Amino acid sequence: MKNLLIIEDEHVAAQHLQHLLNQLLPDARIAAVLESIEEAVEYLTQQPAPDLILSDIHLADGLSFRIFDQVHPPCPIIFTTAYDQYALEAFKVNSIDYLLKPINRDELQRALDKLETLLSPTHSQLAALGASMHHYRTHFLVPMRDKLIPVQVDQIACFYLEDKITRAIMIDGHHQTLDRPLESIMEHLDPALFFRANRQYIVSHAAISEISVWPISKLALTLTVETPDRIIIPKARVAEFKQWFSGEE
Repeated sequence: MKNLLIIEDEHVAAQHLQHLLNQLLPDARIAAVLESIEEAVEYLTQQPAPDLILSDIHLADGLSFRIFDQVHPPCPIIFTTAYDQYALEAFKVNSIDYLLKPINRDELQRALDKLETLLSPTHSQLAALGASMHHYRTHFLVPMRDKLIPVQVDQIACFYLEDKITRAIMIDGHHQTLDRPLESIMEHLDPALFFRANRQYIVSHAAISEISVWPISKLALTLTVETPDRIIIPKARVAEFKQWFSGEE
């Protein structure tokens, strides 16, 4: 790890973290210390991705998770916080650890050791092997009265969230209600066939009939079925969507 990025709005906490990192990773360089969501989004949009991000959760302008809603740096993240209620949300992004303040040297060392293990060739090979053996869902079971109705995944045009209820629109236009959140559904779908367009929609590649340029560098999708809302790809995900849709590596 050569370049580290710290996102921390408390000066004393930032200095303490820098001091520990200088001890534990003497060959690493702290590329920047940022204090806000706005600064972090600007930096990660314009600068090369660091090798590791260490980010506080509570910043002056909000929770740092908002950074990673807008940009998706391809590097691991260690979250630091004085609170313990955000652990689940932290691991929804590229988080490898969640450290409570005040940061303890030994705990930080364990987090860095974990990262080194994850980056080791043996672990990477095993992860690749596991991914190649992954079995994606071919059906979902939809509860209906006293029955469970099997629904084929390849017959689904999109999944969407409406009033905190997850629904699927079939290619024939029928709607089905599912008993699991979008995050859980996406984990079981083949990422080559489905894309998380935004917080509300997961779309099937086969169901996209038209892609329109939308204001402020966004995209709007039209599917082969009617949807309750216009499906907008946010600016931060446009490049990723284009790569996914065209099948580029």
